[in-house]
Parts: sequence; structure tokens; C-alpha cells
Amino acid sequence: MARLPRLTLPGTVHHVIQRGNNRQPIFVDTVDYEAMLGLLAEQSRRHAVAVHAYVLMDNHLHLLATPQTAEGLPQMMQAVGRSYVRGFNLRHGRSGTLWEGRYRSTVLQAERYLLQAMAYLDLNPVRAGRVAQPADYPWSSYAQCVGLRVDKLITPHALYWALDNTPFAREAAYSALVQAGISGAEQQALTDAALSGWALGDADFLAQLQQRTERRVTKGRAGRPSRIPEVQTE
Repeated sequence: MARLPRLTLPGTVHHVIQRGNNRQPIFVDTVDYEAMLGLLAEQSRRHAVAVHAYVLMDNHLHLLATPQTAEGLPQMMQAVGRSYVRGFNLRHGRSGTLWEGRYRSTVLQAERYLLQAMAYLDLNPVRAGRVAQPADYPWSSYAQCVGLRVDKLITPHALYWALDNTPFAREAAYSALVQAGISGAEQQALTDAALSGWALGDADFLAQLQQRTERRVTKGRAGRPSRIPEVQTE
């Protein structure tokens, strides 16, 4: 069966997952993490993609991003992926592929899922046992969102700005949101949607999306259900 084309729609939030081949590490040291952040910052500007949140884990990464054009996100991810692998292989004396195929992504209904998705990313290192608190992990956008540092990669989404009127109150509100956590069902929905490529949102949102693309945005009722690959959601 032909693989499903990616659903990429300008002006909507996309959840992106990129994993290492066979779950191998894609970041070995600080230089690797910094190289990836630098490439994401450079290529997101070049291809007009607003990155709202990210987390870099040892063998995969997550992004929440809104492209201005239909080509922006694929072009950004292609440019980042190629440049990063060249540098990684050169530094670590290896050759061949690093990624587990193409990146996975889907479209999210921002009003319903964006802030939960941001919390999901920021809690990833805690769930994986890397740190006790999100603020202790240096390779996510959490510190930007709670006012601990300025991150040149991040373009805050309007829903983040709407958390409160002042920076201090907004940062406190976001910190409280992350500390409250998300349910297991929300976590699974966010992961499954990105891996399967089906859009995530309510019926009205999905209907509006379907009017913008010939590609189906939800899994059809008829036929054999597609198998959702497993993912290590650290």
C-alpha cells in the first residue's frame, strides 16, 4: 500500500516527531544538541515556520510548529535533517542513515490541544527519568515559557500569550499548567495522531480541514484499520 502523504496545512499547528533509526541516539553530547537547535533556528526562519515548543531527547525529538506555507515545514525538516546528519557523522566517525525514515507529523486543533501538547513535550524528560522537574532539563522550550531564559528558536503562540496579561503572571500560569500534567489518554492521543498522520481535533475542526485538502484528514471507517507504530515517548 502506498504510504499516506503528510498532512501539511499553512496557518495550523503541527506536531512533529523525528526518531533515530532503531531508536539509536541522535544526540551524544552537548555539541549535538546545540547543533540541532542552531539548525532549527536558522531553517525555521528561512522557511517561515514558527516553532512554538520543542524537546530534544536522546533518541528522538518533538516540535510544535506553524508553517506559513504548505512547503515550509517539509523544506525545513529536510534541510535540518540533511545538515545535521552530515555534521553528526563527521564528528562521531560514522556513516549512513541516522533517522528512522521520514519525520512523522499531524495537524492539531490549537484551541483544544496546543497547551496540552506543550505540557506533554515539557514533561517528556520527567517521564523518562532524566530530571525531577521540567526546569532541570536544558534541551526543551520550557525555560523560555516560564521566563528562565530567552530562546531565539521560539515564537510563542497566541494561546500562550492569552494565558495572562503580564509576563510574570503568564509564566506562572504556564508553570502551573505543566505541573498539573496531562492525562494518559491525552498523551496517547497526541502520540498516536502524530505517528499515524491523522488530524487531531473536534468534528467541526476536522470538517473545516477537509475542505482545505483532497487528502483525507481522518481514518475512514471502512476497510482494515491501519496499524499505529509503537514509539518510545520518553
